[in-house]
Amino acid sequence: MQRHAWRRFAAPAAFLLAATIAVLLIRSGMRSGSTTTTTAARTVTQPPATTTTKSTTPRRSTTTSATTTTATAAGPRFWTVRAGDTFAVISAKTGVPIATIEQLNPNVKSTSLFIGQKLRLR
Repeated sequence: MQRHAWRRFAAPAAFLLAATIAVLLIRSGMRSGSTTTTTAARTVTQPPATTTTKSTTPRRSTTTSATTTTATAAGPRFWTVRAGDTFAVISAKTGVPIATIEQLNPNVKSTSLFIGQKLRLR
């Protein structure tokens, strides 16, 4: 009878192993699902270029004016609330003003956010 004693421990051990793996998979999925990427607006300024052309005809000078291009990144449209998030924290991380977050989410209070809750930012 003692030769088969290990069998009665195999089922509970297999159950605990399966439960541990399930918990680890769920936790890793929750962490990787809430990543966001933000990009700030940037301004690119090109200095004026002056080109002078020599020829037998009278001198001509061509001047090109400075070109300024502003590219505004759209950023994330939604934010998934994480532990410790408030409107101020979300505003600091995304660059979206607190007033805008409040306007786009009228039924949500900064003091009663839930982890995993989706907020509209744009």
